[in-house]
Amino acid sequence: MIKNGKLLVVALFVPQLAGAIGSLFTVPAISGWYAGLDRPMFSLPNWVFGPVWTTLFLLMGVALYLILLIPKSGGKGRQRKQAVILFGVQLVLNTLWSFIFFGLHSPGLAFVEIISLWIAIAATIGSFYRLSRIAAYLLIPYILWVSFAAFLNYAIWRLN
Repeated sequence: MIKNGKLLVVALFVPQLAGAIGSLFTVPAISGWYAGLDRPMFSLPNWVFGPVWTTLFLLMGVALYLILLIPKSGGKGRQRKQAVILFGVQLVLNTLWSFIFFGLHSPGLAFVEIISLWIAIAATIGSFYRLSRIAAYLLIPYILWVSFAAFLNYAIWRLN
């Protein structure tokens, strides 16, 4: 049951916007710079990344919505604020990774950054868990995917 439709739309829009901003750096590099890189044998076809990220951003939006439903005031208001801030931090780091890897063509720096992203996602999951287990569980595919992405990022850095 949807308790606040406008809030749901905003919560779904924010991660998708971050993804769109990241794609401004990603899309142009795919057929150019990225195509010329040596990649490990476990690298996935390029077409997989768009649908996966769209789905992950959708799950993030639903998780954010569940957290935003918690009242700002009251016993959990402070925890809610911290959770939303952590969510924002990891979302900025997510977008920043695309800029560093694809925009700056820097897999080494992007690897350092993706470790920070992973830590921020883990902190967000922990913060969400204290407020809504469902919201936290919705972020599990995200941290698993970023774990794979970090491994892939490292392998690309080492091969190039």
